[in-house]
Amino acid sequence: MKAKALDKKFDEGQSILEHLDLSKAKRPNQEQKRVNVDFPIWMIQSLDKEAKRLGVPRQSIIKIWLAERLQKSTAA
Repeated sequence: MKAKALDKKFDEGQSILEHLDLSKAKRPNQEQKRVNVDFPIWMIQSLDKEAKRLGVPRQSIIKIWLAERLQKSTAA
């Protein structure tokens, strides 16, 4: 399929997934690297409380809050 036909199909709201090889798809700057961080117990307890309230894992809270803070500091 030529790019023009693919664009038209997409613009019309049709699914183009059958034309994509998602096994090779990558999200730029989304590679993961494991890091270890030590937190005081009170901080872990607060993180766990908020994570439970939102129904998400502790790691999700940490990632979201760090991302928000980093976006704020890079926007300034």
